[in-house]
Amino acid sequence: MRELRSIVLASASPRRFELLTSLGLNVRVRPSDVDEGDRPGYGPRELAAFHAAAKADAVAAREPSGLIIAADTVVDLDGTALGKPRDAADSARMLSALSGRGHTVHTAYVAREVGGATIASTVSTNVWFSKLSDETIRTYIATGDPFDKAGSYGIQGRGAALVERIEGDFYTVMGFPLGDFVRRLPEIGYRL
Repeated sequence: MRELRSIVLASASPRRFELLTSLGLNVRVRPSDVDEGDRPGYGPRELAAFHAAAKADAVAAREPSGLIIAADTVVDLDGTALGKPRDAADSARMLSALSGRGHTVHTAYVAREVGGATIASTVSTNVWFSKLSDETIRTYIATGDPFDKAGSYGIQGRGAALVERIEGDFYTVMGFPLGDFVRRLPEIGYRL
């Protein structure tokens, strides 16, 4: 069993970088150029898995060696995928739709050795929002926080005030299911 010391992160997400470095890993960031738009025929969970695999493939094609980690998070509201908002109006639409309701957050990841073994997983967590006033939504959007996040919110920081409760893994909602990842590493010959 090899000790995992460094990875190539196929993402520009500061949250994923923060989560993976919290494990003591040396993380090199190599964002992919994969279009994260909708794919006809894919449900939200499948869409997250598709994007994660596509990102891993794109970065693996440019890296000579190493363990590539790619991930994607999709918010699932009644079977509809909510990605990152296009603008403030789109953000307000998403937050209004989530207000006072439950939804599911799917985060898929792929860990692939260049030319070697792969693990892939999708972890889902249920989230319930408090009822949000128009003023709460406007104030949150004005922070700029929603614009690089699936479903137009982050559970960490200011977005925590929107969430009433969760059922499942907090880190899945934040953008990377650390526990699942660490438990599955031995499948490809690594340990932390």
